[in-house]
Parts: sequence; C-alpha cells; structure tokens
Amino acid sequence: MTAMPPLEAASERKLRILHVLRAPLGGLFRHVIDLTYEQIARGHSVGLVVDSTTGGMRAAEILSRIEPLLALGVLRLPIRRQPRFDDISNAVRIALHSRRLGADIVHGHGSKGGAYARFGAFLPGFGQAVRAYTPHGGSFNYRSHPVIDAGLMAVERLLVRNTDVFLFESAFIRQLFHERVGPTRKLVRTVLNGLSPSEFVPVIPDLDAAEFLYVGELRAVKGIDTLIDAIALLRSRDQSPHASPPRLVLVGTGPEKQKLAAYAESCNVQDLVTFAGALPAREAFRLGRVLVVPSRAESLPYIVLEAAAAQVPMIATDVGGIGEIFGPYRDRLIPCGDPEILAARLAQTLAQTAAQLQNDAAKLASFVAIRFTIAAMADAVLAGYTEALRRKPSDRGVPTHSFALPSR
Repeated sequence: MTAMPPLEAASERKLRILHVLRAPLGGLFRHVIDLTYEQIARGHSVGLVVDSTTGGMRAAEILSRIEPLLALGVLRLPIRRQPRFDDISNAVRIALHSRRLGADIVHGHGSKGGAYARFGAFLPGFGQAVRAYTPHGGSFNYRSHPVIDAGLMAVERLLVRNTDVFLFESAFIRQLFHERVGPTRKLVRTVLNGLSPSEFVPVIPDLDAAEFLYVGELRAVKGIDTLIDAIALLRSRDQSPHASPPRLVLVGTGPEKQKLAAYAESCNVQDLVTFAGALPAREAFRLGRVLVVPSRAESLPYIVLEAAAAQVPMIATDVGGIGEIFGPYRDRLIPCGDPEILAARLAQTLAQTAAQLQNDAAKLASFVAIRFTIAAMADAVLAGYTEALRRKPSDRGVPTHSFALPSR
C-alpha cells in the first residue's frame, strides 16, 4: 500500500493566518472572532483586516480585547458594501499586507472579504499563500438589480480560480453557490458555526418581559414587517375586554428602523412595539418570552443558534440553513412572508404553557449542543487549511518554505 502524507504532522504546524472581512458586526464578525480565539489558543499566529467605517463602539471594544493576542495585528480600512473603484486599491494594499506578514493562509469572509483575500493571487509573486473563502450568504442571499447580481456572480466565477478551499457555513449556502456560480473541482468543505459551552445555560426572561422578541439587523430581508403585520392581526382579532394584546420588542439597529417605526404606527400597533437598540444576545433574550425569527433569507444565523443554546422558545421561518439548526425539529418552522400563518403561530404559542414551551426549547438545545461547537468548527477549518496546503504545490507551483510538508 502506498504511504500517505502524514496529515497529523502537517496539521500540527503553526500557521500564519490572516482573516479578511468587511463589516465588524453581526454573525459573520462573531464567526471570525470565535475562530480567531480558537486558532490562537492552538498556537497559530492570526491577524485581521476589517472595515473602519462600521461596527461602532461595540466592534471597537471587541477588537481592543483581541488585538493584544493577534501576532499579525489588525488592519482597518474603509470598505464599502457596494462595489467601488477604491476596491482595487484596497485589494492591492491587503495583498501587500499579507505578503509582508508572511501569511500562510489568507481567509476571506463574505463577498467583499472573499474578493479581497483572493485578488492577490492575480499579482505576480503573490500566489504562495493558500486562499480560503467562506461566503456567509452575502450577495448570494440578498438580491438587488439583475445586472448588478449578474456582475457579482461573474466576479465570483472569476475568483474561483484563485480559491484553494471553500469553507461553507451551511449545506444551504453550499448548494446556493453551486446553483448561482456553478460546480467546481476546488476543495470544498461545509463547516457549521459553533457555540462555546458557556452559552448552553438557560436565560430566564425578566418579570416584565414582552410576549415576543426579535433580535437582529433592522433590514427588509429579515421580515420584520411580516411580524408587525402579525401583531396587528392579533390585536384586530382580540375581542376580549380583559386580555392585553401581545407586546413586541425589537433589538438591533439597521437602515430600516425609521421605516419600521412608521409602519408600526400605520398598523396601529406603535404602542405594542418597542425599539430597544443593540444589545448582546443573552441580555436581549431577557426582554421577551418567545423569540421570533421572521427572516426571508438567511445562511446559518447565529441568533438562532444562540437562542437554541439559551433555551429560549422560538418561532422561526424555514429559510436558508435554519432547518439545519432545527434538524429533527424542522417541522416546527413556518413559511416566510405570510402574516396570517405567523399570526396563527403566535396565537398558538400564547396558548401553550410555560412548561410546554420550555420542554420544546430544551430538546432543541440538546440537539444543538451535540452538533454546533466552536471546537468542531475550528477543527474543520484547520483540516480544510491542511488539505489545501497539501494540494498547493501540485496545484499552484513551487511552494515557499512556509508550505514545506514533512517528509514521508
């Protein structure tokens, strides 16, 4: 039998890893920060490249805590969501930065981060580093003008040639990439987002908690208008003079806040809807008894994982990778964009006892605890890096000393 390369030995090598992303907020940022801490704990040297115009004080606080541990430091640049002419200069700067750091792995997250991370491979003499890419949904989930969408997918197809390993965060986004970009012979892995053991502690709602809670960005794709419609339907159908209509707390920030506030007023439920601003997830969970996730599109949302771990009763739509999180309990999910169906589920949930809701939440938490861990996420990412390193010499030319694999 032919001897195989000693992958265990290759995986033990300490790597220089540079993560590139756009906005330091939301689930994508959390994924990168969790992965970075775990990679540092395993002895790897890690650095970050992130946008300097978003994230606010919360991002600054997170980055200030992790920066002393980053052997490759933090580089912040103005990175816009939409394509711009300065993307080319940013991409060149990041390529020079990664080469100066001697990065073994340049790992791009999200559409913009993925483009920046892989652009450097077009430049002569910059092709030695392994280029990893995790889409995180991004332009694959959120559609704009057809011409713009076609252009973004054309860029994705062009950048496939510079990708050594795809690390998809859900089976859903992996299939969506296949449909919109096309099949690839490149190395492909599905790496599920993970949680830490400390997150699997139930959160008890405050005594004055609202009946329903939303946590996330205030954007149209999140389906919050459908939730407001459903609350309005419940109020219009409640004929009891003694019953109080259900309240809703919206936690988060985003471009649709004023529009949603106006919409709640137009639906005559402004007295039932509270905008609480941005809060850490576990703090937000105390503000409501049932979390509602009415999204129209998702990849593998952390808020659903976090709520499941905290045993928060949940109503969610069957979009993106949410079904992968619910696993054997996927039949609890509902279609998106239908206020009538959502209102019926809200009413059904109000009729259930606290014991019934907690029993369902505990079962989901047990499933998530087995399948979605930070340790497993980091293992899978590092295994993807290792396999890409092993393939690199034959795929992309002569490696530098950083990529020399142990002898057989």
